[in-house]
Amino acid sequence: MGGPAHTFGAPRGPKAGVFWGIGTFNMDQSVTVRGKPASLDPAKFRDPDVTLDGSRRAVVPFAGFRTLWFNTGTLCNLACFNCYIESSPRNDRLSYLTAAEVAPFLDELQRDWSAEEIGFTGGEPFMNPEIIAMLADALSRGFRVLVLTNAMRPMLKLKAPLLALRERHGDRLTLRVSVDHYTKELHELERGPLAWDRMIEGLDWLGRNGFHLNVAGRTHWREPEASLRRGFGRLFAKHGIDIDPDDPRELVLFPEMDVTQDVAEISEACWGLLNVDPGTMMCANSRLVQKRKGDAAPAVVACTLLPYDKGFEVGATLAEAAGPIKLNHPHCARFCVFGGGACGAT
Repeated sequence: MGGPAHTFGAPRGPKAGVFWGIGTFNMDQSVTVRGKPASLDPAKFRDPDVTLDGSRRAVVPFAGFRTLWFNTGTLCNLACFNCYIESSPRNDRLSYLTAAEVAPFLDELQRDWSAEEIGFTGGEPFMNPEIIAMLADALSRGFRVLVLTNAMRPMLKLKAPLLALRERHGDRLTLRVSVDHYTKELHELERGPLAWDRMIEGLDWLGRNGFHLNVAGRTHWREPEASLRRGFGRLFAKHGIDIDPDDPRELVLFPEMDVTQDVAEISEACWGLLNVDPGTMMCANSRLVQKRKGDAAPAVVACTLLPYDKGFEVGATLAEAAGPIKLNHPHCARFCVFGGGACGAT
């Protein structure tokens, strides 16, 4: 998942000096940029209990479900340059989930837990032949449902059933459209030629038909967050899209991740040093259900960003997956702790 040679985004919130993308956070608030010596120390993130300097590694207790995610499969109609999980038309490392495989997890969630939201991610979820059945099942149980999509042809082939779901369930169905930048040039730098016009077609259709929408952008451009939000605001106004660009739940700007770049490990002491609450981490209130190619059944993993790391596979049921998570991966530091990233809509 090596990224393009863009510079980092602007610092956000109280953590001045924290940068993401291809930049590296240093405790003296300096940043090391690609092209200068900066690579992840291979000795880091090896011991699940102890950081490289001998400190006790940070752990995130599970506080109950806010969001239960399902990865519908890693196949996608695009091969984006910086895809978090390398989805593409050829990557089938995660198989298509079926509605029959999703249902028992929804049964367990209703019986033994509570949750605010069910999320569907991929790959491109609308390539999964049973996606409408899965959405209908989750919505019929009363859950709010969030679908992450590129809004292109796989989605547009399902206009009629999507309109039926919209008519029956209203704003409990949210579609989050990936728009990497508010300009065609930079969006297509990430997603390839023709991606902009086909995405805009889908975004316009969703807007015209009253779907509840979010947009997901990226922060790895040479542009402050305030400027990004203004630019997206102009895009939404031009197309009549009812999204508030200043609301971080409606326009989600994801921090960038590059596994080749250095990042500090997170020890127990870091929570206080960084003034970060472990309860705000994604793994405090969400889990992901997925099915690896060749496996007989789905499994639960700690995080939507770590589908291939066996160390983050935490059970076959939601009950088994409800334990604490040790932050033993660069993405834990880069995306969640330093970057402030979160995937849910709530």
